[in-house]
Amino acid sequence: MISIPVRYLYEHLSEDLNLEILAGAKGMDRAIRIAHIQKPGLALAGYLDQLQRERVQILGATELSYLKTLDKDLADERLDQLCSAGVSCLIIAKSLEAPPSLPGLCDLHEVSLLRSPEITSSLIRRVTIYLEDVLAPETSVHGCLVDVFGVGILLIGKSGIGKSECALGLVERGHRLVGDDVVVIRRKVQDAIFGNAADLIKYHMEIRGLGILNIKDLFGVSSIRQSKKIELVVELVEWLEELGVERLGLDEHTYSILGLDIPYLKIPVRPARDLTIIIEVAARNHLLQRMGFNAAREFDDTLHERLSGRPRDMSKPDLGSME
Repeated sequence: MISIPVRYLYEHLSEDLNLEILAGAKGMDRAIRIAHIQKPGLALAGYLDQLQRERVQILGATELSYLKTLDKDLADERLDQLCSAGVSCLIIAKSLEAPPSLPGLCDLHEVSLLRSPEITSSLIRRVTIYLEDVLAPETSVHGCLVDVFGVGILLIGKSGIGKSECALGLVERGHRLVGDDVVVIRRKVQDAIFGNAADLIKYHMEIRGLGILNIKDLFGVSSIRQSKKIELVVELVEWLEELGVERLGLDEHTYSILGLDIPYLKIPVRPARDLTIIIEVAARNHLLQRMGFNAAREFDDTLHERLSGRPRDMSKPDLGSME
């Protein structure tokens, strides 16, 4: 499971959030494994069942005001339970004063106590955005990622099959390159994955016979983009007579990346096939299917109606009339 130390969060956000360390300097190496922030209001009320380990805890005005209503010994007991529960760190919002006993308890249990002038809602939002990015599950794929008509298409296939040449053709036709050769993929949200180029080869592409090309320099900044949501996986394969490929498009296939199933197409490659046009049409067709139109199923329904002698249902949309 991916984790980062509290020190990493402090070093990257201290300037933006004006973070200061109040106590618990020895806890800066504690791990943060959960991106979502927790407010320990119920824990301070004595209910610890939902208090999660290795998670950042935010203390806002509500929590600190509640502690002031408690007897001192009881408040200290609740704070001791919070600090000993294995939390990653505590951050006080709005530059509020920490309870008198809290710095000592943080030093005792080696839990970092930080403070920021940000209001609670803004602090939670900004820390969560940062953690969702750095803690996102990550993998790398050998392929090319291009943005075609707003659809992120991941081109995969064995080395030398023509992925980079196809991506170059798409860029020349006005589409955008995200990454070539090595695509770094992260699952930042539950139902979406995003890809970007590896830092070392960003904006670059290898074309056999030409060598390394800088797409940004050749075609301008409008030809590249930093990151893109992956919506379609296209595998380029050698054309073989016995190769089983889709002819009608009725069967929907998926390709699993980081536990998420992405629509998948297998496209045979052979001389005289213009792959750039095929990929463009695949992107257009994906957009249509996302809107609820499926040409293959429409054709199949019409065929069955003709064979059964039933008239076609004219209430169905006529795809031929769409521009």
